[in-house]
Amino acid sequence: MNPKLLRFLVTSGLVAVVFVVVSIVARGPGQKANPATTTPAAETGGAPAVADISKADTSKAGASDAKDASSDATATPAASDAAEGTKPAAAPTGKLAARVPAGLAPASAPAAIGSLDPATAPFRVTFTEGSAGIAAIVFSDFWNTDDARRAAVAARKSGDLSQLPPDDARFTLVTARDLQGYSVPALGARAIEVDGALVSLFGGVWSETSPGAFATEIADDAGNAILRIERRFTLSGEYGLALAQRVENLGAAPRTVRLVSYGPGDLVLDPSNYMDMRRFHCGYLLPESRDPGQQFVTANGQMFDRATIASNIGDGNVTIWPDRAAAEGKYALSWYGVTDRYFTLAVHAPYAPPGSPSRRLETVAEIRGLSNGLAAPDETLFAEMWSPATTVAAGASAPFDLGVYAGPLDPRVLDAVDPYAALNMGDLVVYLMSGCCSWCTFAFLADGMLWFLSFLHDYVVFDWGLAIIALVVVVRSILHPLQKKSQISMQRFSRAMAAMKPELDQLQKKFKDDPARMQQEQMRLFREKGVSPAGCVGGLLPTFAQMPIWFALYAVLFFAFALRQQPAFFGVFQQFGGWGFLSDLAAPDRFVEFATPINLGLFTLRSINLLPILMGVVFWIQQKYMAPPTTPNMTDEQLAQQKMMKWMMVIMFPLMTYAAPSGLTLYIMTSTCVGILEGRAIKKQVDAMDFSKPVPQAKRKQDFLGKMYEKALERAKEKEDAKRKFKKR
Repeated sequence: MNPKLLRFLVTSGLVAVVFVVVSIVARGPGQKANPATTTPAAETGGAPAVADISKADTSKAGASDAKDASSDATATPAASDAAEGTKPAAAPTGKLAARVPAGLAPASAPAAIGSLDPATAPFRVTFTEGSAGIAAIVFSDFWNTDDARRAAVAARKSGDLSQLPPDDARFTLVTARDLQGYSVPALGARAIEVDGALVSLFGGVWSETSPGAFATEIADDAGNAILRIERRFTLSGEYGLALAQRVENLGAAPRTVRLVSYGPGDLVLDPSNYMDMRRFHCGYLLPESRDPGQQFVTANGQMFDRATIASNIGDGNVTIWPDRAAAEGKYALSWYGVTDRYFTLAVHAPYAPPGSPSRRLETVAEIRGLSNGLAAPDETLFAEMWSPATTVAAGASAPFDLGVYAGPLDPRVLDAVDPYAALNMGDLVVYLMSGCCSWCTFAFLADGMLWFLSFLHDYVVFDWGLAIIALVVVVRSILHPLQKKSQISMQRFSRAMAAMKPELDQLQKKFKDDPARMQQEQMRLFREKGVSPAGCVGGLLPTFAQMPIWFALYAVLFFAFALRQQPAFFGVFQQFGGWGFLSDLAAPDRFVEFATPINLGLFTLRSINLLPILMGVVFWIQQKYMAPPTTPNMTDEQLAQQKMMKWMMVIMFPLMTYAAPSGLTLYIMTSTCVGILEGRAIKKQVDAMDFSKPVPQAKRKQDFLGKMYEKALERAKEKEDAKRKFKKR
């Protein structure tokens, strides 16, 4: 190696080592290893760590990640501003700390707001003693199980409210969750950044001034109060809360502040669901260049499965909003929420024209993700909402208000009631399965199907079970021409194949050593006789045509809040001693429910479900009328395959739908029964038809499946010819 190059490398290495050592000494103790956290609790006033965007993966994160090149763990707005060339805020004088305001007592057993009486309020909200946050939101008339719902209905009908199920049977939307040994309340206050310094608001520094209202103050090292912070939760509209936040400057100099609070994070995982359907959503406005009036909110491209967010946090990309697409598109946040199968907790712009006409959630500039670092299923995700940096003049105050929706994913509310409808929060409702199932859900068909089912329920049959049966009748009526054509095609094919058997046998003997030529001659014979070689497959077309409906119906029954805990047939089975059979069309039918679930390893058996078993029996009966007929030239192997397919329909399909919503199995079983009756009627018509007459020459055209089959044979022949030519060489 060149001596000069060697000396240069050695010198450069020594300089780098000295620089790193000096940096570490100057910065103090290092940070925790978790990339989703920063300052340890002890350094931030006894609170969980703050999400750090300084180490985020900028290849995945948004503009806020790219701007923050500082190694400072607090990732302050001043650092971000400096990166853009603006003047950072001046550092405060002395150390700041939050405390209970003078003359007030620390919050102790804060009063709740709302009620567990559905005639009074949709939910009851309880609060924590510290952090001015929510301990729990418990619904007044939503229950964990259908049994509890029916017991509550019976108690209210009798007028004996002492017979209501216990409060822990009510559905709880959110609770305070554990993070790094701390109980983190929902929408709790995390910190305030004052002129670039992060001051913890976590813990017992708040005083309760009235039910749902809290106050704290920030004091300097001399004990002088320089800021007062107030938070007030009030009930607002249908399933709504208003969170009014004020920061008042008590000092003689302006202060630049930034509020940090816990936003919607993981909702409680419902153990009865065999799939985790929790998701994160952001609704946004396009830039004024594309939407001058700022009237249209959309969530297109901003829905993420929980697994995606968890993976991003694990990779060090803690930014939820704005991600790269939002930053590049210059989108403005309007609302942010997390959903599970039926419910959501979302924060939104405090839209209330004419006083508050903006659809922008201007009090949230960034949303960062946190994880408790545990392995699934114990992992919990949190979110921090960072407000934009706001300068508050001496003696003035600044608002940081939020609207909150804590309720069901019900289009009858989100698409019809303001401010949710005006903010297009109906985009939180998505009839779409996750993961590998998402492509085949047919969400557009699910939307139309729910509308039609609701129409049948509300105006025609007034029962969800009967509405599903009525849907079967409508679908089968639409598909009847196709069904009849398929049956005729199958019968014509079967009889034509029987008539051609001698000729086909001769071709097999003549070209037994030349399979490609034999297939070619068979195709010529099919064309001459006007027979489609794929005629037997046509009988399955009605089944294939219904499969998109089955998938879409599965999504509707799984997600539609209107069908949650809704019984079939006016609850007639529940009149027999509270029998749970078909008491919830969005769950398995529970013909016989076990007192103790049986763990079978791959899954847990909670009940014997009757409809899937009956569906298997109906499929077996269907084989006698709808199965493709055997043809004289079918080989033993083809006959065995056809028999195997029959048994797969009879056994495998009921097994796959055993834990599916009972409404889906009711639809499939009813459709199959109607199909059997329809098939018998068509068969009588077909038996009366004369297939002995040859097909006119003008009609001897291959159908779509026949053409596909013929093209496949042609491609196979070309490959065989190519192989032969290659061998001759």
